[in-house]
This record gives sequence, C-alpha cells and structure tokens, in this order.
Amino acid sequence: MIKILVPTDFSDNAMNAIAYALEFFKYQKTEFYFMHAYEAEVYNHKDLVNRTDFSAIVESVKQQSEENLANLLAKVKEISPNPRFTYFTISAYNSLLDQSDIIVDSKNIDLVVMGTKGKSNHSHLTFGSNTLQVLKYVQCPVLAIPQNYSYEKPKHALFPTNYLIPYKRRELKLLCDLLSPYRTKIDMLYVSKINKLSFRQEDNKAFIEETICENKISYHTTDSKKIETAINTYVTDNNIDFLILVNTQHSYLENILFQSTIDKISLKISIPLLVLQNLRRE
Repeated sequence: MIKILVPTDFSDNAMNAIAYALEFFKYQKTEFYFMHAYEAEVYNHKDLVNRTDFSAIVESVKQQSEENLANLLAKVKEISPNPRFTYFTISAYNSLLDQSDIIVDSKNIDLVVMGTKGKSNHSHLTFGSNTLQVLKYVQCPVLAIPQNYSYEKPKHALFPTNYLIPYKRRELKLLCDLLSPYRTKIDMLYVSKINKLSFRQEDNKAFIEETICENKISYHTTDSKKIETAINTYVTDNNIDFLILVNTQHSYLENILFQSTIDKISLKISIPLLVLQNLRRE
C-alpha cells in the first residue's frame, strides 16, 4: 500500500499530474488524497474589501472548493475505475504548506504528487511558487510532473549525488518501490573534478547499492563547473526520462533551489522529478 497526497488548484497542470499518477501507480494498491487548501484564495478574493465580508467569502470559497473536489473525484473515477485505488478528498481553510504537513503526518503519506506549475504557469519559470515551496519545505518526498508531460514508463533515470548524504532507508526503499516494477536503469552522477571518494562517500555509495538492489545501477563522474549544466547536459545526451534529487543540507538540490528568486533556477525540468527529503520518519 502506498499513500499519495495530491494538492490541486484545479488547473490543467494539476490535472495532468493526477493523470500521470493514476497511470504510474495503476498496478499498485494506492490511497490518493486529493487536497485543496484555499486560504490564499480567500485573502485574494476580489470581493474582500472589508472584514464584514470575510465570513461570507470564506463560506463561498469553501463551497466552491468542495464542489470542485467532487467534480474532480468524478473525473478521476471515470479516467481510472481501478479497484486497487481508494480516493479521499480534503478541502481546508489553510495554507498549502501547513495543510500538506498536517496530512503528511496524520496519514503517514509516502509521496506528494503535483505539477511543476499551477494556474500561474509562467513560461520562463522552472517551478511555480507553490511547487517550489512544497519541494523546499514539506517533509515528504515529492514527484513533480512538468506541464503537458504525457505518461511514459520510466526507462532511464538519473540520480545526481555527491555521496556526502547519509541516505535514509525509507527514502531509498520508496525509490526502489517506484522504479523496480519498470526495471528502470538508474545512472548515479557525481559532479566533481576529483574521481577518488572519501571513506564517508564510499560508505554512502555502498548503502545505495545495498538498498536499491532491484534496479540496474551504473556510476558516472563529470567535472562540469556547474551542477545544473551537468544535469541538463546528461539528461539530454543520455535520453533520461526520470530525474531524482535529494533535498537536504549540502545536496545538489539545495544549491539549485535555495537561490534568491525562483527565476534564477537554471535547472530545466522537462521530465518527472522525484525529490527525496532524506527523512527520519518510520
């Protein structure tokens, strides 16, 4: 059983991510939690001009949220009447981050699935603001699906790493559970001018080999000066169709995501991105 949280703003990008997840997990017993957190919609509502209108607007947005979730659920059941799937809907007057954390903890969620962008869909940005916040701060692995990406079985995945991170078994087990049914080949990419690994790096590499035991793994090194350039180039040159990054201190993803503004991110995502959070959850 895998438990998946799917935040939605009811945009085409969100629906595309849902369609991908329904296809990706079609052979697994899965619980889907479709969530709409509408606090921002209340405060940005065009009719909110004074506090006397506040309660009425909250109720109006709540009703619309529940109606949209009901329509979404009907559409999902039509797309995928899969007996292995169980569906839940959650409408909450809360922020996306806070409500996501609540559900992740209370339901012991294994994975968050969402689009790389939402309604705003600014073409020059790699990630929408909501997706970026979830990638940075929600304490759960995230699978982000690019705009208009059509489902394909993942055949060749890229996992860039500096081998400095003591990976958590739960995170690597999730990766194995996701990709082993597809017999996905995984390339580990080390971006460094020095080929020799320290004892710490060798131990972490050995742990990866031990834990991701059902997929074929190969190891590569490149001396590119920029991590983003190395990843983008490797993805293009090797027909990579699934990207794996880890969000923790001293990781490649930390260097990429924690920049001053999201439009400075130079990592170009055109394939599904799995972000592991290196958690200590049991």
